[in-house]
Amino acid sequence: MQQVDIFTQIIVPVIGGLGIFMLGLEFMSNGIQSLAVNKMRAMLAKFAGTPAKGVVAGTLITGVIQSSTAMTVMVVGLVNAGVVGLRPAISVIMGANIGTTLGNGLIALPLGPLGLLFAGLFALLYIFAKTDKVKNIALACIGFSLIFYGLNLMTGGLKPLRSMPEVMSIISSLKADSYVNLLYCVLIAAGVTAMIHSSSATIGIVMGLGAAGIIDWKTAVAFSLGADLGTTITSWMASLNLSKNAKRAAYAHISFNLIGVMVTIPLFFVSMDVLTYVMQWFGGDPGAPVMVKGKETYPLVPVAIGLYSTFFNIFNVVLLYPFVGVFERVLMKVGASSLDDVEDYSTPKHLTAEAANAPSTAVAAILAENARYLEGALKFIDIARGKEGAPEKVEVHYNQLDLLNRDIRAYTSGQFKAEMPYERADLVASLIEEEDYTASLGEALYQIARRVERQPFGEKGRPLVDRLLDQVSDAMRIVADPASARRDNLSAEAAPRVAQLGELRAEALRLNGSLPWVERGAILALLGSASAPTS
Repeated sequence: MQQVDIFTQIIVPVIGGLGIFMLGLEFMSNGIQSLAVNKMRAMLAKFAGTPAKGVVAGTLITGVIQSSTAMTVMVVGLVNAGVVGLRPAISVIMGANIGTTLGNGLIALPLGPLGLLFAGLFALLYIFAKTDKVKNIALACIGFSLIFYGLNLMTGGLKPLRSMPEVMSIISSLKADSYVNLLYCVLIAAGVTAMIHSSSATIGIVMGLGAAGIIDWKTAVAFSLGADLGTTITSWMASLNLSKNAKRAAYAHISFNLIGVMVTIPLFFVSMDVLTYVMQWFGGDPGAPVMVKGKETYPLVPVAIGLYSTFFNIFNVVLLYPFVGVFERVLMKVGASSLDDVEDYSTPKHLTAEAANAPSTAVAAILAENARYLEGALKFIDIARGKEGAPEKVEVHYNQLDLLNRDIRAYTSGQFKAEMPYERADLVASLIEEEDYTASLGEALYQIARRVERQPFGEKGRPLVDRLLDQVSDAMRIVADPASARRDNLSAEAAPRVAQLGELRAEALRLNGSLPWVERGAILALLGSASAPTS
């Protein structure tokens, strides 16, 4: 009987609540990013010109998208493209730390019982919505509602632990009543956060433990401090295979939070006295129980955690902001790598607001960016060949180029003005047509790389694939090089390549049983994709 109670009353609601909580975070982040990620990135590029503006931009944008990981990727892309300097980028990451904690304040709101109701209502809106915009808004609202419902489930599932002496004896040892025990709690929370890759999830668990009275409120606050430290481990792991600037961003994140925790730990017990005083304006003593349906609960513990987490990060920024220049100089050395930076094609490099002001500079910027798109598209061939230094994930590279193509088209379309001369309008239209053509080439090369990546080829099939890639690569070099004399005679250049592709097709068919049917089908599909770049 006891086993059934543990399973149904503790394991099911705790694990289910944690899963729903994390799913809510994912839904909310995905919905908001799909709705406004391009606008957020443009806003960041526009306003993050100085360290002070960078802190504000990082705080506001991360507070909206609720994903410091997405924010870091965005910042790194802008730095790689030369749109944002390293110094303001460091300050943006400082602001991102504050922005992330805004979500902790929202989680602390006592909306748990209504979470499932609102999640269901917004789910119906999502299902019946006709436009992507409405769907993304509904998805974000579903996520927001599930966060509260998941936290409510966890809190309810953790309450029965108080009636289990063997569990309470273990948990009672985790009490931040001395500096040694405080450090112990911080390290445990950091380890948990590193394992589940979400400081928000760790803080959600801690809020549930505190609200259920499993741990006292000061210990719960100490665990939230460890979550801020543990999230830097995730950033470091995510940066291992990325560019120098990505590593620098991760090192900056680690440095900020590590220094902040080291400074805060000696001040922890003093800060608890301050927090107790501040809580008078937010409901009273967080350690005072409230009877709900005959059971003790501590609804102010999540509020205390949210306040502390927010003020910790604000204090951290105020403390370290004067040293942004020092961080920049140190990170330029510590973050250095023998490898060249991996180009991030998701952010335009030439499409500046200044260039858009004059027709001649705008056209030059568009042509340069379109050439950069083609340069990125050629990387698909390197991926298909398994070339060293090629992008590791074809889907990630494709998504970057897709964002770049959208920005190029939007920038070019913005050149249309009221009552502009016909000749100028015709030029802009031609640029858009050229961009559509290059985008179709990028799509074809993506299909080639994806098919080669998904289908291993044997000793009979691989030589055919390599010859096909040679033909595509030669054709793309001509298209991508505007100075090539051969580009003026593309039709004549294409004729022998088309013939050679036909020969490859015939050879694949003649191999019969010596070429597995799966490989033969993949090669024929590759030939279809190769027809666009080579003809």
